[in-house]
Amino acid sequence: MLAAAVVVFLAAALAAVTYLRLERVGRRGWIPMVCRAVAWAAIGLLLLNVGCPAPGETPRPLVLLDASLSLGAPGGRWAEARDSARDLGEVRAFGGERGTAGATDSLPREGRSLLGPALTAAAASARPIIVVTDGEIEDAADLSPELLGRTAVRVFPRDTAPDLAITSVTGPSRATAGDTIRLDVEVEAVGRAPPDTMRVEVLAGASRVGSRPLRIRGRSGRATIALPSATLGAGDHLLRIRIADGDDAEPRTDLRLHLVTVAPTPGVVLLAAPADWDSRFLYRTLREVAQLPVRGFVRLEGDRWRTMADLRPVPEEQVRTAARRADLLIMKGAAPGITAGSSARGIWSWPSGESGGSPMAGDWYLAASEVSPVAGAFLGLPVDSFPPASRLLPLETSSGGWVGLTAQLGRRGAARPAMVGRDDGRVRRVVMGADGLWRWAFRGGSSEQSYRAWVAATASWLLGGADSARGVARVVQPVVASGRPLVFEWAGSGAARPVTVSWTGTEGPRTDTLRFDGGGRAQAWLEPGEYRYRLEGGGAGMVAVERYSDELLPRPVTLVTRDARVTRPVGRTAARDWLWLFGLAVAGLAGEWLARRRLGLR
Repeated sequence: MLAAAVVVFLAAALAAVTYLRLERVGRRGWIPMVCRAVAWAAIGLLLLNVGCPAPGETPRPLVLLDASLSLGAPGGRWAEARDSARDLGEVRAFGGERGTAGATDSLPREGRSLLGPALTAAAASARPIIVVTDGEIEDAADLSPELLGRTAVRVFPRDTAPDLAITSVTGPSRATAGDTIRLDVEVEAVGRAPPDTMRVEVLAGASRVGSRPLRIRGRSGRATIALPSATLGAGDHLLRIRIADGDDAEPRTDLRLHLVTVAPTPGVVLLAAPADWDSRFLYRTLREVAQLPVRGFVRLEGDRWRTMADLRPVPEEQVRTAARRADLLIMKGAAPGITAGSSARGIWSWPSGESGGSPMAGDWYLAASEVSPVAGAFLGLPVDSFPPASRLLPLETSSGGWVGLTAQLGRRGAARPAMVGRDDGRVRRVVMGADGLWRWAFRGGSSEQSYRAWVAATASWLLGGADSARGVARVVQPVVASGRPLVFEWAGSGAARPVTVSWTGTEGPRTDTLRFDGGGRAQAWLEPGEYRYRLEGGGAGMVAVERYSDELLPRPVTLVTRDARVTRPVGRTAARDWLWLFGLAVAGLAGEWLARRRLGLR
């Protein structure tokens, strides 16, 4: 404002000097003098383009609409929330992990209520932000208080509807023919008081293969349903676990799915020939830590084989078949006639000098290698203080292989390899040269935990080799909830590359492309239903997307209705934005010209 006053003053002063001192027209020159002062003042303001504060224009708000399944559940207020969001501003949906959240012109379909990524992206627009939700935000505790303070929230809480829901089904993903499949089922009640007992049944196709009454204590109940695998047969089976007498507001929570593969042979086979303490403790630990069925066979009394579970005699042909079809084959000792022709993708050998070389007795203290696939099992643990191995077989390391454990005789001398491994592409191999590690498990404490972690890590790495039945990619979890992606993990050799996948299922045949990220994982989004897939170059399997979602169950409200803590924006306006100022300059010049003509001046 000071600059504008100076410009006006100078324009008036120059006009006065011109007419009163230079041209000396006296009182007759007042009219052209005023016109010149007005014109020069307007032109000066336009040249300097002076400005002044002015009320800023508030841009149209950006409305983040919660598109999670909870808003469409019984008692949810989806239609009301959607219409309100449209009235408030430009609508963008949020909720799940996919790039574009659920549609805003139909029912919500996101399996999570994640606000953080959408709120961070919206804040970059510098527009007012309004969140429309039912308040059940999953990551509310992780939101920035400053960012949340700039955001207005409109909450449409849902009303609680009576419901009985199967919240969890756990069981083996693979079983051996003849095994008993045990499914642990958990049920929760919402709303009204639940019945004392209810019946849960298991269906395979159209056949009921299991049923069990379940007792409700308080608001939850748990039961174990045992199924004989013989009733299913070999192959992939999608089991449907449902509440038999369920009649409530939300039927989608009354049915859960579980995929189990029944194999003619177990996934992990341990052959002990002959038996010793190492094989006994290894078998017990494998059964506790492995996700696959484990079978152990021990050779006693010459060439007679028995099961390690109950020492029941078994024919040699059964042992040979199990060894050839196992995913992971572990050999303690040697059984060349039994293991010939094995198609295992992981082989763990524990020789005792059968193929040359003599074990060296003594107190061999082990130490973990810093870089190996099993190094994580020994982090922070004093491995060199654990009970020593009793014997060590000389091992040779190969090019491209790794050393997992080294040994020193009496903690002195050179460190010798005690555990080596390598990846041959289709088959991964580990050779263990130390005997007496059973004392780690027998002693208890940190040495026992280290032994369990070591067995689990070794088995996991061996099973990570290529699986010809599943192809270059494997499904991390074959059954997912509604609104969640199926995740594939790269399992082929070399760097991950895009893979074409063909789907056959509820929506008919379709083709998609799996694009793997830097971590070797790719996502596929499917509607609820059962699907079979086939990968480019071989490999197939079965997956399913449930109609169930955790979003269908009421959860604590973590956001409440509130206004944003923001001030009205302040803007500025410049002289060249004022059209009337241009008109004033033209009018002043024109008025001065007419007045000078009347005075006879040029």
